[in-house]
Amino acid sequence: MSFKSSSVASAPVVPPLTRPQLAEARRVRAAELFEQGRSSAENARMLGVSHESVRRWKRVWEEGGTDALRRRPATGRPPKLNDAQVNQVRTALEQGAQAHGFEADLWTLERVGLVVERVTGVSLSRASVWRLLTGRLGWSLQRPERRAVERDESEIARWIAHEWPRIKKGR
Repeated sequence: MSFKSSSVASAPVVPPLTRPQLAEARRVRAAELFEQGRSSAENARMLGVSHESVRRWKRVWEEGGTDALRRRPATGRPPKLNDAQVNQVRTALEQGAQAHGFEADLWTLERVGLVVERVTGVSLSRASVWRLLTGRLGWSLQRPERRAVERDESEIARWIAHEWPRIKKGR
């Protein structure tokens, strides 16, 4: 999917923040609020998090400052895809599934895995594809709503208005 504005000069495209980046930004914002002397309850409400999270962050902040609330580099095996490759995959996926030869414009883990392999040459397991989509790209699971082709909205509305109250009353 792409968006184009004819009246505004094209600006550089900034990729959306991933979930870990958003979480870090929330913790850093909490540190700013701690410095302002706001209450934990007020901070929790402003940040949309639980009181316990704010209390935990405040303990960490008091011991190590704002830097203690920042993300730390991941330990363990490095990811198979570097940031440039992830951006290539993001661009490819944003073109839609049909642009990559699939019949329906619907992404599945298998299809994303195929596109990742075509674009980067790296083969990922289904679990790794899921982590790529949800963790590094910040995507979430979206299931299409299933509706019968024969569905008649006016008949459904009539049934709800007339038949359902009759059935509910037990007549």
